[in-house]
Amino acid sequence: MTNQVHVKKGDTVVIISGRDKDKRGKVLEVSPKEGKIIIEGCNIVTKHVKPRKMGQPGGIIKAEAPMYACKAMLVCPKCSKPTRLAHKEVDGKKMRVCKKCGETF
Repeated sequence: MTNQVHVKKGDTVVIISGRDKDKRGKVLEVSPKEGKIIIEGCNIVTKHVKPRKMGQPGGIIKAEAPMYACKAMLVCPKCSKPTRLAHKEVDGKKMRVCKKCGETF
């Protein structure tokens, strides 16, 4: 069984539920096995970091945490609207298609 996620690294997405609802960001990392993604500037958590090496500072840092991919919707690069995806075969390649404007990407 393969686990697939509807977004890829580098896509722009909008959060559709949770405390960061309606925020837009770029996908930094995708983990298909867990079904999670990391989005730039969204789902910020504070981490308490211990200094590991001599001279390395410890403290509290803010970092993006992974969130479920089902909470994010892809934004079409052409019409800039959140959209669902369709798939179409163009020249023997499987392409993603915007359901709203019909643009392939």
